Amino acid sequence: MRIHLNSVFVDSQVKALDFYTNVLGFVKKHDVPLGEPSEENRWLTVVSPENPEGAELLLEPSGHPAVGPYREALADDGIPATQFAVDDVHAEYKRLRELGVRFTQEPLEMGPVTTAVLDDTCGNLIQIMHEG
Repeated sequence: MRIHLNSVFVDSQVKALDFYTNVLGFVKKHDVPLGEPSEENRWLTVVSPENPEGAELLLEPSGHPAVGPYREALADDGIPATQFAVDDVHAEYKRLRELGVRFTQEPLEMGPVTTAVLDDTCGNLIQIMHEG
C-alpha cells in the first residue's frame, strides 16, 4: 500500500494553482472540469517535479459546510494539516519569504527535525520540514 493522493481544501482553485505552482514549485498534473463549467469546479492536482509519478495533492474546493469549521479550528490552534518535505528548511524559508510568503512559524529545530509553517493564502497552514 502507498499514498496516492491527498487533499487540501482551498478557497479558490485558481488562486491555489497559482500559489502551489508559481510559488511553492509544484507542477500541475490533472485539470479536469467537473459538472458545470467553472474555473472553481475541477479535479485539479499538483505533484512534485522531483517525483511526477508520486503522490498527488488535490486542490479541493472548500464548499462543503464541514470544511469551514474544520479549517478555522486548525488555524486558531496554529495546526498545519499538510506537511511537505524539503532539503533545507532555512533555504526554503528564505526563498519563500523573498516571494512574499507569510510564515506563522520561523524555522524551528526540534532534535533531528527542522520545521517552519506558512500560510498558503488559500485558507491553510502548511508545514515544511526536514529530518536529518
